[in-house]
Amino acid sequence: MFEDLRELYQEVIFDHNRNPRNFHVMENADRQVDGFNPLCGDKLTLFLKLDGDIITDASFQGSGCAISTASVSLMTEIIKGKTQAQAEELFTLFHEMTTGKEEHINLEAVGKLAVLAGVREFPARVKCATLAWHTLDAALKNQQQAVSTE
Repeated sequence: MFEDLRELYQEVIFDHNRNPRNFHVMENADRQVDGFNPLCGDKLTLFLKLDGDIITDASFQGSGCAISTASVSLMTEIIKGKTQAQAEELFTLFHEMTTGKEEHINLEAVGKLAVLAGVREFPARVKCATLAWHTLDAALKNQQQAVSTE
C-alpha cells in the first residue's frame, strides 16, 4: 500500500511539474504576492482574483524545483471556488501534514494534496512544498511584502 502511495506521489509530482496548472500572469489580480525559498532557489508570484470572500481565480508565475512547482500547481487548482476561510483551513491542514506536527491528519480532508504528505520524510524538501502555501497565507491576509521560507 505504501509503495502504491509513493508511486502515485511521484506521478502527480512529475505531472504537475511538467504541466503546471494555472501557470500564467493574471491581469487585474486582486492580490499578488512573491515567495522565495533561498535554500532551493524556488521563486514564485501568486495571483488571486476575489469576488467578495470567494477565490474565483488563482494563478502563478515563477520557477522552482519539482516539489515546489507541483505544490503551487495543485494549490491553485484546489483553492478556486473556496472562501478565504476555507483556504486558510487548507493552509493549516497542509502545513500540519507536511511538517509532521500532526500525526493523524485526515488525508481525505486535503484531497489531492495528500500526495505531498511524503515530503515530511525529507525535512529539506518541506520548505519547497510549503512555499506556495505561505505565499497564499500572506495573500489572504493582504500582505504586500515578499514571503521567504527562511
